[in-house]
Amino acid sequence: MQYTLPMSYFEKFKLLAPIDQALDALQFKKPTPIQEKAIPAILKGTDVIGNAQTGTGKTAAFCIPTLTTLLNQPTKTALILVPTRELAIQIEKFWIELSQFCTAVTCVTLVGGVPMDTQLKKMKKNPRLIIATPGRLVDHLQLENFDLKTVAVLILDEADRMLDMGFSAQLNEILRLLPHKRQTLLFSATWDGAVSSLAKKFLSNQMVRITVGEVSQAASSVGQILVNTNESGKRDLLLEEINAERGSILVFTGTQVRTESVANYLEEYGVAVNRLHGGRTQGQRSTALKQFREGKIKVLVATDVAARGIDVSDIAHVINFDLPQIAEDYVHRIGRTGRAGSSGRATSFLTEQDLKRWNEIVELLKKTGSPVPKPTTKKRARAANIEDVESEMVQVQPKSKKPTRSHPQNRRENLWEKGSVKVKPAEEQRIKPKTQR
Repeated sequence: MQYTLPMSYFEKFKLLAPIDQALDALQFKKPTPIQEKAIPAILKGTDVIGNAQTGTGKTAAFCIPTLTTLLNQPTKTALILVPTRELAIQIEKFWIELSQFCTAVTCVTLVGGVPMDTQLKKMKKNPRLIIATPGRLVDHLQLENFDLKTVAVLILDEADRMLDMGFSAQLNEILRLLPHKRQTLLFSATWDGAVSSLAKKFLSNQMVRITVGEVSQAASSVGQILVNTNESGKRDLLLEEINAERGSILVFTGTQVRTESVANYLEEYGVAVNRLHGGRTQGQRSTALKQFREGKIKVLVATDVAARGIDVSDIAHVINFDLPQIAEDYVHRIGRTGRAGSSGRATSFLTEQDLKRWNEIVELLKKTGSPVPKPTTKKRARAANIEDVESEMVQVQPKSKKPTRSHPQNRRENLWEKGSVKVKPAEEQRIKPKTQR
């Protein structure tokens, strides 16, 4: 007996053959809720606002109908604006997979950290899709390297994040140079007055707004854990979490300096780690993501620049070493785990200094009907001697078993077996004991 797929599957959209082939190759079986609602509306040519929490498949929701438009209109192009380099690269990767059976519909990514001359050479090959950060696109437009006259579809992805990052002026400049007659798609995980004003500028009055779930709602597949601690106890707790977790771990910190400090600390203890923040070159950031995606490193320490741009489907654990400055970013951070139907864990370290920010996060979680984690207390003061902590001995061992400048009694090395930390004789130490001075 021949089996017929339900009409809720991708066949319902009556897509072009090359796209159907690609979706089969990608093993896309059933549309996600945002895809189910957005694809038909976009295929009709109307302007669309899409509100959905992170990890819901919205990249495919706008890429599939956009590719359809470009195949049907061979002289037109499309433009996707994104807040970060990582997100641009993620979309480019998916577009290449989606267009594998119609290779003439090429794309180019225009982001900072890459020489403009290299990007200009690619633009001269007339790509059909431009994926860009607003700042780098304006750089090219001001130099008159190309224009936007052929753009038929404009996509603003993570529009709220672009505004948070201060791209409002660049977006207005891009708007001035775009054709008035075009289709505009705006996707945002949050919705406030600023995003609403942006939508009014870019979209027509006949726009369709699609909302899937609560805006800024934490993914139900993520188990949230809150740990009360103090600043000096965070690093010990981080090592314990790394030791307890077999899968990959994404650690979020508040600043670039903090990211480097935490990553360097983990390296001292032999943890396979790399870092990701705005101060790294494009090559360094790409390498870190590649290592993390391929499992060559267990831990990636990152700032919020990566919160919406990391496309790694099997992250087991997200750790908020520092709480985010913006409550909505908490949702985006923990949304990096528990993706594609899998479960995940998200642990947040809470100090007394973080209470105001945590209360804002709790208010958001309650407003959107998300679960609010109950705190546990683990201050983890450093042990006075090995006998105090033998029952809690960790497995991660330091690369170098030499003591640091601080007294060995106050260092994490005391948590390892007796004799594993070899202290030099007093006469050979850089900092002599008082009796030897």
